[in-house]
Amino acid sequence: MSELDKIDLKILRELQNNGRLSNAELAELVNVSAATCHRRTQRLFEKKFIDSVQANIKPSAVNLGAVVMVGVVLDRSTPESFENFERAIKKLSIVLSCFLVAGEYDYLLKIRVKDMTDFNKLHSDKLLALPEVRQLRTYFVMKEVVDNAPLPF
Repeated sequence: MSELDKIDLKILRELQNNGRLSNAELAELVNVSAATCHRRTQRLFEKKFIDSVQANIKPSAVNLGAVVMVGVVLDRSTPESFENFERAIKKLSIVLSCFLVAGEYDYLLKIRVKDMTDFNKLHSDKLLALPEVRQLRTYFVMKEVVDNAPLPF
């Protein structure tokens, strides 16, 4: 983070909290001119400090109210197995997050579905057909306590 000064960090914090701010509103919040704010924000995008700006859709509004976490164990722990699995999982739009982890599983997946019936179909049709998969362990989330919290910087 050595390339970032206090103003850059303020811009990042404000955009993280509200990506819909106009440049004028953002400039006022971080106490710089609109031109300076625009220049700095563009640099933050160009240097890849900001990946994207997107809307957080309320899951229940699009009938995806159930969160499912899936632990995945692969048949083998080889670079080829990991590569095959990762290539396939990236093609499944229903997977919101996929993490390579150390511990009991090789990967943890975060998936949103309509309900248990919806997940059962997904499990049978897509997840079990993924390459290299030996075992899946499914956890239905009872309550989302913290999700997509802002980065703490």
